[in-house]
Amino acid sequence: MEIKKSVFTISSAKLSQCPKTEQAEFAFIGRSNVGKSSLINMLTNHKDLAKTSATPGKTLLINHFLITTNLEEKGKEWYIVDLPGYGFAKRSKKVQDELQDMISSYILHREQLVNVFLLIDIRHDPQKIDVEFMEWLGENGVPFSIVFTKADKVGTGKAKDNVNRYLHTLMDTWEELPPHFVTSSEKRQGKEELLGYIEGILKSM
Repeated sequence: MEIKKSVFTISSAKLSQCPKTEQAEFAFIGRSNVGKSSLINMLTNHKDLAKTSATPGKTLLINHFLITTNLEEKGKEWYIVDLPGYGFAKRSKKVQDELQDMISSYILHREQLVNVFLLIDIRHDPQKIDVEFMEWLGENGVPFSIVFTKADKVGTGKAKDNVNRYLHTLMDTWEELPPHFVTSSEKRQGKEELLGYIEGILKSM
């Protein structure tokens, strides 16, 4: 699958403000500073589509990007949805609660959502907040995949070891592990695999 065009369409502060469309949506979420914007820009060949920032936790809204591909009919157009990062302690409790409500409302009630890509910084050991978020997705029957980011920051062997450690941790509570991908926005690693996975979902709908 080749992305021909990608455009920002709208930022929404709550579910009711999201676009009234029927196209499939793929949401990207992760802890603050996980490299979400860089990954979206890499996938779409659009360096300024999702705004990157040196300040973690910059995304506070639900951002929709309309994607146009070379696929026929079903799958020709779909959305990437950039969700606010979670686990950013410098936000006030009120803002954190509002963001949590926004995120959970979108994930649980957005009918157009077909998959959540949960981003994990490959450099770190399994984090409780990420594991708990996965468990929440699983408990609510939300289809999701794990995307390990920043693979260029560690060696190939270290990256493989860290992924295996993470998957081993999940095996303690999961009977079947979710799909996972290893990516690097800097080296454009994992792009074909992710887009191929999205294409497979679109074709199966």
